[in-house]
Amino acid sequence: MTDTALQAPARPVAFRLRFGTGWQRPLGHGLMILLSLLSVFPIYWMILTSLRPENEILSTRIWPDAATLDNYAYALSAIPMLRMLVNTFVVSAVVTAIQILTGILAGYGFSRWRFRGASLLMGAVALTWLVPLQVVMIPNYLLVARLGMIDTLGALILPHTASAFAILLLVQAMRSFPSEVYEAARMDGANHAHILWHIVVPNLRGTIASLAILVFISTWNEYFWPLLLTRSAQNSVVQIGLQMFITAEGTQWGPLMAASTLASLPILAIYLVLQRQVIASFMKSGLR
Repeated sequence: MTDTALQAPARPVAFRLRFGTGWQRPLGHGLMILLSLLSVFPIYWMILTSLRPENEILSTRIWPDAATLDNYAYALSAIPMLRMLVNTFVVSAVVTAIQILTGILAGYGFSRWRFRGASLLMGAVALTWLVPLQVVMIPNYLLVARLGMIDTLGALILPHTASAFAILLLVQAMRSFPSEVYEAARMDGANHAHILWHIVVPNLRGTIASLAILVFISTWNEYFWPLLLTRSAQNSVVQIGLQMFITAEGTQWGPLMAASTLASLPILAIYLVLQRQVIASFMKSGLR
């Protein structure tokens, strides 16, 4: 009886500690709404500027007096915008597929096989992640030039066929995979190819999807390497197309914002469709 009486007050205390005071939840929601508006406002202003006529480009009104699509028509006619969007999508998709493939193979090798020099090789892979593009830019350019691939989409893909980030992320994911599953599959007579593609990969769909989203967005936003290699607008990507509206005579803000809106639509669509995976990718990587 005495023990029950002493323990009874503990429940309302835990209730108060869990739910806190009444003002904290509305304050947190209000703060999140404010941060969301601040994040969305640049996108809104970009779209708004793309709809303004030329004489209202620098206006500060939240909506143009007469919205027009002239900037979109000019952007599509001034540069091969649709071709650049297709090129960018092809390069991003191929780079994503290749990096995932090489990352899966390397990750399985590092996580399952023990061989002499494995730690040294793993350290070398990790060190390549710390090397900036500017350091390897000239060797990569010379290699592409000797292969005769200047001004081709293949030149934009070749240096990105392997990624240290993808390898390290998949190595850690595969090392955390239950070893009992590997042993059971080996006892059933499964070889390494069967274990990798029919057991490991299906159970790492979340990690692979997160990696694919990060690689795709990073490749889509790539600017410096395409600027170095492309010579014609037909073989260029959309980020180079945006730069064409910035000239010595001035910046064409209306067409630039229209082209930027078109370039942002695929990424925004990916985010809207795969919102949970995008958030999970940032949480799992913790790096971008």
